[in-house]
Amino acid sequence: MNSYYFTEEHELFRQSFRTFLEKEAIPNIDQWEEDRRTPRDIWKKMGDMGFLGLSYPEEYGGMGLDFFYDVVFNEELGRCNSGGFAITQQVVQYMSGPYILKYGSDALKKKYLPGIISGDLISSIGITEPGAGSDVQNIQTKAIRDGDHYIVNGSKTFITNGVYGDFVIAVVKTDPSQGAKGVSLLVIEQAMEGVSTRKLKKLGWHCSDTAELSFDNVKVPVENLVGEEGRGFYYLMNGLQLERICGLPAGIAGMENAIEKSLQYMSERQAFGKSINRFQVLRHRIAQLASEVEAAKAFTYTCSQMYKDGIYDVKLCSMAKLLISELAEKVATQCLQFFGGYGFMEEYPMARMYRDVRVGTIGGGSSEIMRGIIAKMLIEDVGYKAAPRTDIGKQASGNSNVKTKKATASPSSVSKSNGSAASLNTLVEGIQQQASSAKPLGKTLKFDMGGQQLFIDGTGDANVVTTKDDSADCTVKVTLADFQALVSGNLNPMSAFMSGKIQVDGDMGVAMKLQSLFG
Repeated sequence: MNSYYFTEEHELFRQSFRTFLEKEAIPNIDQWEEDRRTPRDIWKKMGDMGFLGLSYPEEYGGMGLDFFYDVVFNEELGRCNSGGFAITQQVVQYMSGPYILKYGSDALKKKYLPGIISGDLISSIGITEPGAGSDVQNIQTKAIRDGDHYIVNGSKTFITNGVYGDFVIAVVKTDPSQGAKGVSLLVIEQAMEGVSTRKLKKLGWHCSDTAELSFDNVKVPVENLVGEEGRGFYYLMNGLQLERICGLPAGIAGMENAIEKSLQYMSERQAFGKSINRFQVLRHRIAQLASEVEAAKAFTYTCSQMYKDGIYDVKLCSMAKLLISELAEKVATQCLQFFGGYGFMEEYPMARMYRDVRVGTIGGGSSEIMRGIIAKMLIEDVGYKAAPRTDIGKQASGNSNVKTKKATASPSSVSKSNGSAASLNTLVEGIQQQASSAKPLGKTLKFDMGGQQLFIDGTGDANVVTTKDDSADCTVKVTLADFQALVSGNLNPMSAFMSGKIQVDGDMGVAMKLQSLFG
């Protein structure tokens, strides 16, 4: 199934992102769960590596890639077995940032989008209130215009990133007398006077922050209005499809991870003189779960492909959200059962999954709301008109030839006489320093720069760099200027590959180690 939807470039990105998470995130998640907080520097590292803003436009620092890079991104987050870790950037990249991208003014885009793509800014979406959740048109938070400002009063609750974040896209009533037509979106910075937060204790998602926000006569500049007054409800109803879709791949990957962990445990656990994976009742149960997850995965990819192609299908999206969030509960419950008493212990992976998946049938539209939407479309033939879709997930012109922001070589590596790229000998010295400190590649790698070659022999105790033109296990074609940018750190290897700046022939496993040479 993967080869049908994912290209070689997608899979290279997957491997790079998975390696990053296995090194920087997964070993620390237990501590972050205890701390009830994920440190901000992990998001900055993620941004520096080019893992954020995948389908955002390059003019704001994004990559302009197709939506299946976002599918990979969410699948790999789902493998981490921490809903709290995953939800932080899901909220930023897919649930709040897109409103600024699609409907915000140029000033709002320039002010906020580069920060959420670099990992410097954390955003949230403020919809739910103590007395209004799915009933968006019944919200009570008011933003009344007073000259060049709105005066905001009210409260929000269950806001992810509401404590340690930087700003919230708040759903407000700019004209309380107009019902849904009086709803608007407003960017409120959490440092503004009159904004207060209270951290909430949750059943799951422990390493993410969830807050109750209060607004007491908060003065918000008029230019912080997202789009037009009175169009907020319309924007939200179209934005929620992306919010629901981005959770599907993460949910599937989480269930696959649970089954994988269960199979391993069942092969090791002995009962009545044999491993418990020999008992028919357990074998049939896991066969059933795996079959249902595989079917849900196919449905997820279908919905993702439709979104990528710009097809707005509320019915299928709602069905997928309903089925997969409820299946996640079933998988968590039954996989925990495989572990017996150990499944109830926090040291084992299923306890966290069991806690974390419970919110899936509530957040992003409850199962009851999903059933209501589906029933209206099936029984009453109600239709939902698509708004102009957001720029998130638009298919770029090809997967491996997407253009990204040109890296600029550092002054020290540019010839002072004519501004051209530094000599190859100078580059050999630079890459030799980096290659010798990296783990040996185990194979040979050649950079072909249009008539000039650089050869790395990683088969010994250390990587050795020369300029000989020998055949190699992997050949990377790149311009001399872009190679210079790689050496100087101004061009990320993964970004270079995904944007088509480098082309790889031969052993892709060697190419996946480029990050270790230039990271």
